[in-house]
Amino acid sequence: MNTDLWHELALAISLVFIIEGIMPFLYPSRWRRMVAMLARTDNRTMRIMGFSSMLIGLALLYLINN
Repeated sequence: MNTDLWHELALAISLVFIIEGIMPFLYPSRWRRMVAMLARTDNRTMRIMGFSSMLIGLALLYLINN
């Protein structure tokens, strides 16, 4: 049972890498501009964006598993 958990965690991390790599692979100049814009964003806004992303992910996990 513990092995299944590690396997699924590894799958999830692998999918994150794949999804995160799509933009820089397909649109490198857009990705560079987006990263530059994020670098100029203040910490409070970044925290809100990160927290919102976590809540959306948590809600999706809940909906998928129930």
